[in-house]
Amino acid sequence: MYARLLAHRKAFDKKVDNTYMTNFKCLVLDHDDTSVKSTPEIHYPSFVNTLKVLRPGVTVDLDEFIQYNFSKGFFDTCKVVYGMTDEEMEFEKTTWEKFVAEHIPDFYEGIPEIIKRQKDEGGIECVVSHSFDNIILRDYRAENVPEPDIIYGWDSDNSKNKPSPYPILDLIRRTGLKKEDIIVVDDLKPGLDMARAAGVKFGYSGWSSLRIPDIEEYMRKNADYFFETPKELYDLLFSEQER
Repeated sequence: MYARLLAHRKAFDKKVDNTYMTNFKCLVLDHDDTSVKSTPEIHYPSFVNTLKVLRPGVTVDLDEFIQYNFSKGFFDTCKVVYGMTDEEMEFEKTTWEKFVAEHIPDFYEGIPEIIKRQKDEGGIECVVSHSFDNIILRDYRAENVPEPDIIYGWDSDNSKNKPSPYPILDLIRRTGLKKEDIIVVDDLKPGLDMARAAGVKFGYSGWSSLRIPDIEEYMRKNADYFFETPKELYDLLFSEQER
């Protein structure tokens, strides 16, 4: 994987004088709800099933679920909001794993084209996600999307998971890329916090949860770029204008 990543970087360097190229040598994509429709199609219905068993009578609608994930992150939502014990977290994980095994989320329209164009122009596509590597690869393969050059999935060492800057700093260390070569695109605050800590640009994937006013307001104030559609991200990456 590392050798393939370096090969992509060299291919990009050979294209720097061409008219058509990507404006960021490395596109770092979140997976859930940035690339694929994970929350409405997998995470939310799976969590509803968990609550039915662990917290009978307690309900959460989709917008509330998205809001909790944005402001707290999923694991703090389970621990703090719903007071889940370690044993209950294991049940939640097992329920989720079964649901994931039986359901493959769709990619957002336009994302596969962005990934393909990024690679065709010699750029790198990296995934930083709280999902597991094998699930991410399965989703890519299910829709014949070119696989990421490198994946930083969920690590048992929590210090290496976003919002830690570790994935970006390790990417820079391994490739020699400069911070200005990289853009992170994510739909939640941990992605923004990771990008800020690492000193790279951040774009908000507003196509997934734009309807939540608090999230939209926060990201319009804090993100470097606010994308309402994948087409806007495509235009930023591959336009000839200065970024």
